[in-house]
Amino acid sequence: MVDLSVTLGRLHLRNPILVASGTFGYAKEMAPLVDFTALGGVIPKTVTHAPRAGNSPPRTVETACGMLNAIGLDNDGLDHFLAHHLPYLRTLPTAIIGNIAGKTEDEFVQMATHVHEAGQGLAGLELNLSCPNVSGGLDFATDPAVTMRIVRRCRDVCPDLPLIAKLTPNVTDIQAIAKAAADGGADAVSAVNTFVGMAVDWRRRRPILGNVTGGLSGPAIKPLALRAVWRIAQLKAVPVIGVGGIGTLDDVMEFLVVGATAVQIGTANFYDPTASVRIATALPGAIASLGANRVTDVVGTLALRG
Repeated sequence: MVDLSVTLGRLHLRNPILVASGTFGYAKEMAPLVDFTALGGVIPKTVTHAPRAGNSPPRTVETACGMLNAIGLDNDGLDHFLAHHLPYLRTLPTAIIGNIAGKTEDEFVQMATHVHEAGQGLAGLELNLSCPNVSGGLDFATDPAVTMRIVRRCRDVCPDLPLIAKLTPNVTDIQAIAKAAADGGADAVSAVNTFVGMAVDWRRRRPILGNVTGGLSGPAIKPLALRAVWRIAQLKAVPVIGVGGIGTLDDVMEFLVVGATAVQIGTANFYDPTASVRIATALPGAIASLGANRVTDVVGTLALRG
């Protein structure tokens, strides 16, 4: 029997397979297709303090090896989430990790406080410090000092709730940002959010996305995400949740070996909603094939050439 359980600070999961925020709705949409008992956890769509209409369409466009999205955090606000989505989510037989995005540092703290007071049933909270496709910009995780301050202030109002800082790849030194999140009290970091990109209709000489730019995700970014996870894991300062282009068992194993303690499956949910369950089911065999009987025995075991 292979032990798939993982621990990320205060957060304990039955297995390392999570589904990424923004790709799984609020889970009810996936219920006919997904066996939730097979997942380590679900991260529902990001919510903001007040309702947001999101960006002007078009909001998504396929690329050669992935997709660009500029949804703009379209949602009905935190109060609606707590009153209408969380009651259903807390009935699911897996860990539910909320995801919030604030316009300002103070708003992050206000939202975290509200979640701490009214979010019973959540296993943890992911702080979306890195959404690149919102008008006005919400990429707080480009600055180590700001990252540490937001995480620390949210930790102060959520002393027992596991906190995950979702990091942007659109920085020069992601290690510095991850270290700042760790210093602020994060239980883990998610690496990485989408890369800023754009698509153009050259015949009309116009951008395709209504927001002009959007976040690139999918298989195209996997090598870049792998490097980011490896770099952060080398710090040994904070557990890493690998995100970016994961759609197969091999992808998951690559992220584990370079140092991810858990992973999030994102864009793959759009074209294969059953991918996460299939991967979780096959994971014990892959772990055993390496001569290990615990998933944690595989994490960070990349052997570099001499």
